[in-house]
Amino acid sequence: MRPSDFTSSRFGVLTTKALSSWPHAYFLPASLPRELTLESETVAAMSRADLALGRLSGLAMVIDNPALLLGPALAQEALASSRIEGTEASLSEVLSAENEEVPIENENLREVANYLRAIEQGTQLIKTWPLTMRFFCALHETLLTDVRGEEKSPGELRRSPVWIGSPSARPETARFIPPHQDDLGELLADWERFVNDPSSMPTVLRGALMHYQFETIHPFLDGNGRIGRLLIGFELMHDQVLSAPILHISGYFERHRNEYYDRLQAVRERGEIDEWIQFFSSAVEHQANESAGRIRTLLEIRERYRAQVRGDRSQVADLIDVLLENPVITVSAVVRALSVTQPTGSTLLRRAESLGWVRSAGRWGRGGKERWVASEIWNAVTLVSFDNPAIS
Repeated sequence: MRPSDFTSSRFGVLTTKALSSWPHAYFLPASLPRELTLESETVAAMSRADLALGRLSGLAMVIDNPALLLGPALAQEALASSRIEGTEASLSEVLSAENEEVPIENENLREVANYLRAIEQGTQLIKTWPLTMRFFCALHETLLTDVRGEEKSPGELRRSPVWIGSPSARPETARFIPPHQDDLGELLADWERFVNDPSSMPTVLRGALMHYQFETIHPFLDGNGRIGRLLIGFELMHDQVLSAPILHISGYFERHRNEYYDRLQAVRERGEIDEWIQFFSSAVEHQANESAGRIRTLLEIRERYRAQVRGDRSQVADLIDVLLENPVITVSAVVRALSVTQPTGSTLLRRAESLGWVRSAGRWGRGGKERWVASEIWNAVTLVSFDNPAIS
């Protein structure tokens, strides 16, 4: 870090640890502000984000089974957040892996699968647990088990310094050095109070500050970005703004990755909090509108498909919800989901093909099982037209 870059002490200062073996300066963040005076442009951006969240929340309340429409969208969120950290995988691979009954061999896919498990875990824990170190350490343990970074103490706060920069960066060349491990206890206690104490602060503002501070504290040796992004959705659930993790904000951060990192760093270096909050609010607004549009489209598809087979004596109507949960499917997945025989599962997929719901997408995975893709559902989830049988 270059001390000359840190021109504002509004949100923290560069310091060193006296009588320590760590000789490098690091950034010690200030306590999170409980009040902020913001520019009118920032206030307007937060208001738009709040309105978008309200529309999304209202839509979610009328869905008879919100979890039904979360599967592939959550997979996208897990994939986007993992890609920001360098994981290489495609959505079709992730959804195909969910159909497998054997352990996932590909480490990239295991990382995404762990992220999905952490979402499921957090969704249950947030019903009874506050947002504390205990909460996010539990998610961290799930995230880093049996994948790269497992040697970096899953579920435990770091006990040594870390630095952020290129893969080959050293402390001398790092762009950012988070606080010393000895400072974590006090910093995280303040973070917990900020997140859990009653506040009149707008939800979007609280989320922006919460995420900024978590990433700045960097409490783990690895996985900080993914956990920090998970916490955005769980704070919205904690504050009873959303009832399920249906805001998939990592897609926006992935598409604007450089700006995402630059805005966080600009708060530390130059105190540019308005710019960060505007960026965060734009992410919330865009992704809330996108999620709402996706849900509306999926509901329309579900009702149209049900109307198509009303009166059909086969179980093909039961296949609709299975396809909504995962539009990339195999015969074996149908057999498990509907408790039918292999021949019946195959017949149902052929019937769905005749109705235009699915098409073959070739073979994948161990044993080369044939995959089927519900193209219209795939298009609604990915917002990209399905035109390649390989669905890369």
